[in-house]
Amino acid sequence: MTNLPDILSHLHQLADPAVADRKARKFGITSSDSLGIYMKDINAIAKELPKEADLATALFDTGIYEARLLCSKIFPPKALTADLAQRWVTTFDNWEITDSFSMTVFARSLLAKALIKDWKDHQPEFERRAAFAIMAAFCMADKKAENDIFQSFLPWIEQAATDNRAYVKKAVHWALRNIGKRNADLHRDALACAQSLTRHPNATAQWVGRQALRELEKEGLRMSDYPRDKYRV
Repeated sequence: MTNLPDILSHLHQLADPAVADRKARKFGITSSDSLGIYMKDINAIAKELPKEADLATALFDTGIYEARLLCSKIFPPKALTADLAQRWVTTFDNWEITDSFSMTVFARSLLAKALIKDWKDHQPEFERRAAFAIMAAFCMADKKAENDIFQSFLPWIEQAATDNRAYVKKAVHWALRNIGKRNADLHRDALACAQSLTRHPNATAQWVGRQALRELEKEGLRMSDYPRDKYRV
């Protein structure tokens, strides 16, 4: 099963409208042209497929929701172009597909920082979410990036923290938490940012700050040490 017709045939065999209904009701995941397939089944198919840009792009271009999810699993991040990323992000209509592309393609690509900078001020909800989902994932995707990159993200987090749309504010909070768990230096910086947000006059910003503090002040919080052994002690 390595050609487009066979993959699409398999997807249609797995289709279950009840799954689409349940994902919509329980998880708020709705999309046009959805067959109704759980992500675990998409992941299982992806493990059997080659990581090929042409095949992945062809899957996306079918317009079938689950084929697009599958694209995010097999597209090689180094093959990403700015035009392709922009074309894809404008189609996102729920958090699942936004996060799947952000975590497995965009954050692992050479364009990660540029996409964050470009999309952080976009007005469509899932385009702006993508910027901060990439930011959250980039914290773990690039183990060599220096602290100044993540410190430069903090003012963008503060700016976006006033966006009261559910899927934006949750991604902003996610990014702040992950920055704070990257290493000891960034933990201090993220804590300071979160504490500042709790004093912000905007209620949504206060929520983002409180949620981040709840995670970052946990006793025994597990942190990475990226880049290895370079942060202060």
